[in-house]
Formats: sequence, structure tokens, C-alpha cells
Amino acid sequence: MSLKVRIQDDMKTAMKARETARLAAIRLLLAACKQIEVDQRIELDDAAIIAVIDKMLKQRRDSVTQYDAAQRTDLADKERFEMDVLSAYLPQALSEAEIDTLIEQAVAESGAVSIAGMGKVMAILKPQMAGRADMAVGSARIKTRLNR
Repeated sequence: MSLKVRIQDDMKTAMKARETARLAAIRLLLAACKQIEVDQRIELDDAAIIAVIDKMLKQRRDSVTQYDAAQRTDLADKERFEMDVLSAYLPQALSEAEIDTLIEQAVAESGAVSIAGMGKVMAILKPQMAGRADMAVGSARIKTRLNR
């Protein structure tokens, strides 16, 4: 079953169960996907949908930080709930050891020996880590690895 079909099935289930908050989060995701499909005249595959989810999660993380700083716990809680719903569609997260292994392989493959080669390493890692790990964490680890 494709990810898009799974999301649409979950939307129907949320409608039947009258889970309005969950339904709203799923509709936001489907709307974002549909917008990209219409704008670019393409059909999104699972990898592209995962990229959309990653982007939406990043936006919500930023919003939670802002809402917490403004002491708006009601809005922050809503964003956290949406993050939980969106995270359910991502593949299983990579462990710390798996991330380190991927970084070592990418560094070896790219031949990077200093921070100047970070772009090459990131280009190799991004498709492998998309939706499975936070790229900001990966970027920090790559910098640490290349500065050794």
C-alpha cells in the first residue's frame, strides 16, 4: 500500500470516528501534497510525500518553540499533536549507531577530508536519511566527524 493511500484511508477512519483534530492534521498533509502535485503537475511518490512531511514537521517544531516562548501552551499543544500525527507516516527512525555508520560510509564514498567536503557528504546522506533522522543532527555530526 502506498503512503498516499494509507493517509487517505486514515482520513476516512478519522472522519468516521469523528476525531476532528486528527482529521484536520491529515487534511493539512493531503492539502500540502495536492498543492505540490498541482503546481508541478506530477504525482508524488512515497519519497516525495516523506519530504513534505519532513518539511511540515520542521515548521511545527519552529512553531512550538515560538509558542512556548510566548507561553501559549494551547497552541503549542496543538502543534505537538499535529507532529505526532505526521510522525506516524515516517519510516522507522535511524538509531545513533546507524546514523554514524551512514556518515562514515558517505565520508569514505565522497573522499571528504575536511569541512570543505561537507556538501558532498550531505548530498550522499540526504536521500538515505530523509524522514528517518533529523538532518540538523546529521549535519552537526558530519561537522564533528570532518573536524577530527
